Amino acid sequence: MLLAAAGWYELQRPLTSASGHAEVRVVNGATARTIARQLRDAGLPLRSWEFVAAATLTHATRSLRPGRYRIDGPASVLDLVDKFRRGDFEREQLTIVEGATFTDLRAVLARSPDLRHDTATWTEAQVLRAIGASEPAAEGLFAPDTYAFDPGSSDVEVYRQAYLAQRDRLQRAWERRAENLPYADPYQALVMASIIEKETGRPDERGQIAAVFVNRQRLGMPLQTDPTVIYGLGSAYDGHLHKRDLLRDTPYNTYTRAGLPPTPISLPGQAAIAAALNPDAIKALYFVARGDGTSEFSQSLAEHNRAVDRYQRNAARHNAADKSPGTSAAK
Repeated sequence: MLLAAAGWYELQRPLTSASGHAEVRVVNGATARTIARQLRDAGLPLRSWEFVAAATLTHATRSLRPGRYRIDGPASVLDLVDKFRRGDFEREQLTIVEGATFTDLRAVLARSPDLRHDTATWTEAQVLRAIGASEPAAEGLFAPDTYAFDPGSSDVEVYRQAYLAQRDRLQRAWERRAENLPYADPYQALVMASIIEKETGRPDERGQIAAVFVNRQRLGMPLQTDPTVIYGLGSAYDGHLHKRDLLRDTPYNTYTRAGLPPTPISLPGQAAIAAALNPDAIKALYFVARGDGTSEFSQSLAEHNRAVDRYQRNAARHNAADKSPGTSAAK
């Protein structure tokens, strides 16, 4: 009896690591002995039999939940077992960056060790059906942001979170849109936002970039934006945009086709969506990169050609003769 009491006392004594905190990642199916070893390796002065005994005595051996656990300050063996039984784990996070593509998003989710990869073999259409999306293509439909989820969650839940967030952002921005925009519906605005996202070198130029494309669309001018051409090339893009690429017709080539491409070309963030629906009130029809991350905006082709001479053509002379000088909205 005294021995049993002494053992129970041991299970209640406070333990702490030298650093004051410890972190362990428990995989699905881990045993009490495996978790005890992880805790010990993380710096807690724990004897494996104590954790196993505490889990057995509290009938928790089959209820220890997977996840990433952080132990701050002192905790007894019984406290630790209860923490794992309750699933008091840290929520995991996953970040989708602005301007990424749906292909990039799928790769990010596939690399996450904390998700259940239910969609690994699914087609794009199957993913869209699973989250209740009615749009024709997945590109652009998912909001760049950081999403929290419980370890072991289905990747479908992250897709659904990001889809609903983007739908809500687009709808709110659409309700606050400027007048007389050349969009038939919010989806067209999303397409434009995806182009703005890829063309913007500096965040404070989004509104001006948006104005150029909106102005061109209003006048029936081709958008002539390189990122759409690159997107249309797909795996054929070799890292350099050549003149022959600008002449190669695809549904996304805004040099050979008027209007917006059929779908977004990236996952635009909230600021790009806002810019597409509230562009700056400027009359510019052209812009060219200055080489320092900023752009030079022009109202006339003559002004634009002078800007191209100033900022790009000197550099272009040192490149291969068949490369595009990379002047979106320049032709």
